[in-house]
Amino acid sequence: MEMVHINFQDRQDRKSVPESLVAKLTEVIEMALEYENLEDYECEVDLTLVDDAEIHQLNLEHRRIDKVTDVLSFPQYDAIKDMEDLPDPMYLGDIVISVERALAQANDYKHSFEREMCFLTAHSMLHLFGYDHETDEDQKQMRALEESILEELGITREV
Repeated sequence: MEMVHINFQDRQDRKSVPESLVAKLTEVIEMALEYENLEDYECEVDLTLVDDAEIHQLNLEHRRIDKVTDVLSFPQYDAIKDMEDLPDPMYLGDIVISVERALAQANDYKHSFEREMCFLTAHSMLHLFGYDHETDEDQKQMRALEESILEELGITREV
């Protein structure tokens, strides 16, 4: 596997994020790259943790949606999954996760904060590759890939 460079920023103070979780999120990113057969490329991703106020502002600025969301993805390319000649090294884009939202959703779904953060990271990586969930079929495909990535790493709803 080539190197994945993750530019990690924690810009929130709602919950301290241990190095062990950052390492787990890195594993999720690496596994997503394997699922897309990109493990032999040198890839770069920005992963930023924010609070609800900041993600609300980003959602409004970039998507014209005036509400909080759990994760935003800003892909560098429209659909890497459909490209034939891939750049190497390759900047994939930005992942922005609201830690506040992840905490609330972990509670709502009755699984761990770690599992929710891993799920949101996998979900966002698929968006960076060009997947979306605009149709039921696309949503099923995305959900199956997300679950496969997490299962491969032993990240279950109990974790």
